[in-house]
Amino acid sequence: MQNGQPRTLNELIMQATARRMEKVVMRYKRDKAWQDITGAQLMGRIRHIALALHERGVRKGDRVSILAESCPEWSITDYAILASGGVTVPIYPTQAVDQVAYILKNCEARVLFISNQKLLRRVQSALDPLKGDAPQLILFDEKSEGLETLDAFASKGVDVAARSPELFDTLVAQATPDDLATIIYTSGTTGEPKGVMLSHRNLVFDAVSSGKHLGPDINDVFLSFLPLSHVFERTVLYLLMNCDVQICYARGIETVAEDLKEIHPTIVTAVPRLFEKIYATINKRAADQPPMKQRIFQRAIKVGREVAVLKDQRKSVPFTLAIQHKVLDGLVFSKWREAVGGKIRFFVSGGAALPKELGLIFSAAGIEILQGYGLTETSPVVACNKPGNNRFGTIGQPIEGVKVKIAEDGELLVQGDLVMQGYYKLPEATAEMIKEYPDGIWLHTGDIGEMDAEGFLKITDRKKDLIKTNLGKYIAPQQIENLIGGIPLVEQVIIIGNQRKYPSALIVPNYDALKTYASSIALDTKDKTTLAKHPRILEFFKKKVDEVTRELAPHEKVKKIALLTDEFTIDGGELTPSLKIRRKFVEDKYRDLIDSLYPKNEALEG
Repeated sequence: MQNGQPRTLNELIMQATARRMEKVVMRYKRDKAWQDITGAQLMGRIRHIALALHERGVRKGDRVSILAESCPEWSITDYAILASGGVTVPIYPTQAVDQVAYILKNCEARVLFISNQKLLRRVQSALDPLKGDAPQLILFDEKSEGLETLDAFASKGVDVAARSPELFDTLVAQATPDDLATIIYTSGTTGEPKGVMLSHRNLVFDAVSSGKHLGPDINDVFLSFLPLSHVFERTVLYLLMNCDVQICYARGIETVAEDLKEIHPTIVTAVPRLFEKIYATINKRAADQPPMKQRIFQRAIKVGREVAVLKDQRKSVPFTLAIQHKVLDGLVFSKWREAVGGKIRFFVSGGAALPKELGLIFSAAGIEILQGYGLTETSPVVACNKPGNNRFGTIGQPIEGVKVKIAEDGELLVQGDLVMQGYYKLPEATAEMIKEYPDGIWLHTGDIGEMDAEGFLKITDRKKDLIKTNLGKYIAPQQIENLIGGIPLVEQVIIIGNQRKYPSALIVPNYDALKTYASSIALDTKDKTTLAKHPRILEFFKKKVDEVTRELAPHEKVKKIALLTDEFTIDGGELTPSLKIRRKFVEDKYRDLIDSLYPKNEALEG
């Protein structure tokens, strides 16, 4: 340790566990009841799995893969792989089978931990071609027949511990800060995945510095439901372990609403999509209420937003407005807080841009959402808003020890111990991303950014996603998508317009809420296709889009819209495993529909 801080993930995990040997470190729900894992139980589990891996021939630097949904076993296995000297290679359980095959072959995994036989059957075709080079399989699910389970595997470690009681401590101590800790394959929107190499130093630095930034403590309770195969949630769990926060694992995204009410967490990490769905559900329920309650709801939103805007601008709230807000809070917003467990101190939102409007509305309800920013290549957190110093529409200020600057072309560059070692077996791709300048080595994020006088950062778009109309005007689609995404009836949106006359929007509505709206205007149909093409529905959405984009420059304003009947999904190919839209795929899939928005005989529009 240096200055009281861990230098490696092994030190971080071992010390955090040792501090709470008799306390509950993790919780999870099985058989309709929440189960506890104490520090002593966690330490024993890590020890036995690490020793079993050593017994199977895993040595320092060997790659061990995890292909599973998020659960305590995922984290425990990760900690054990690191303790054994191995390198953890996570794979999304939703990853395309051909990409699973590529990752396993590329990283030469010695062992593969997989959640259950159902998932094994899905990816079996990725394992078959590997033949003699296929990794040893170990399944988390104890109901698996004819295959080695995690419990059976760990029992081998019990025997090793009895024979060599000092071996575990020896293995743990062999790690150094610059040793490779993990290879995380970025899903990418095109081409094969690239393996991001992150060291112990990278991940410890980011976890410790982000912890100082956000300030969680031993009194906090965390609910985890984001995929641990993504570096965001995984680093957050390292951070929380280091801060002695109790970690509770949700059973899955479909149970989050119930788990929030049972666990009463104080901190939760999420993606903007969750807040969009929550707000859409709230709006739908409000629309089903009697007229008087609907008016109270709309008044609460209006007053609450006014209060939130004033606070965001660091202005005082007039007395009469504050009184109105307090009354409406008791009538409306208190129920929102109860729905998320009643004790939330803050959410941290990552993975995509949080629409400013959404952040303001939740803030009005007393639910603080702190937007952050990072890349897999930066371990991942670069910047984040802080509790008590939150500025909506920004990604906050850089965490301690991170330097950022804006290049001449607007690209955000990052420097610090969070920057990856490089892409696995891809020196040319690494050289494109990490470059040396007179003032040091900087990572090119590929994001266009701005920084204000107080150091708050704002990301306006991906450099490669900038749209250039055939009039030569540049458009940042992400900022327009964020505005439209804040409309309550909008589920997903993508802006089209590269080498076109003007930008257009493909919108996936929330059809449950849309059906309620259709009934309110006497449209007697619940058919998605009919709703998506109905002139009154299209007129309604176009009016909403015009309202939220009224401050944009003329060439940025959306001229045409189309409604889609199918949601963008991973299985459908429109989304990457990390839920980023594959723009080219969407444009190719809806080529005819997009072309219909740009009549050939239509005059050029500026």
